[in-house]
Amino acid sequence: MKKIIYSKYDKTKIGTLPKVSFEGRIVIVITEKEAEKAVDFLLSQSILGIDTETRPSFKKGHINEVALLQVSTHDVCFLFRLNLIGMSAAVIRLLEDTTVPKIGLSLRDDLMMLGKRAEFSKGNFIDLQNHVKEIGVEDMSLQKLYANFFGQKISKRDRLSNWEAEILKDKQKIYAATDAWACIMLYEELLRLKQTSDYELIKVEDHVQEHSVTER
Repeated sequence: MKKIIYSKYDKTKIGTLPKVSFEGRIVIVITEKEAEKAVDFLLSQSILGIDTETRPSFKKGHINEVALLQVSTHDVCFLFRLNLIGMSAAVIRLLEDTTVPKIGLSLRDDLMMLGKRAEFSKGNFIDLQNHVKEIGVEDMSLQKLYANFFGQKISKRDRLSNWEAEILKDKQKIYAATDAWACIMLYEELLRLKQTSDYELIKVEDHVQEHSVTER
């Protein structure tokens, strides 16, 4: 019973899938002392998921600074509120670390935005976009990839919310944590499929599939 994976996932089917979200502990980091403790813990882990959030700008040509850095393990996610603590020494230590793999999606953009806040040397980062191509998957978005690999929907409803708000809403916290955590889930599943060849790739020439997301 091999897992069915599509080269391109039909976006119109995502709305019918069961919703998935991070169910672990979420820790907000707003001081340098909290950042030091969080980074000490994170760098003791074997793998991390990473993502950023920026308050949307509706003014042409203006881009806000990245406001949030979310870094997750399998069961706890730390939300570093960079708009409050900036690029602290602890945050830079995390980003420059070369020992723990940090999994993300479209990392070039995230690292560029972080680099606008403060200079740092890039540590050990793995971009999922570079690896899904190895098994023939062409989609690049987190939502499509998660739907393709797991048959579940990651909601993007809160993507354009105010990430510089004085207090983040619970739904914002869950959204941010889910995006970072999902990167770990995707990477580990991708490694499993590559090692076992336990999948069948359905080549799709357009965005309309005749198959459903099932395993066989």
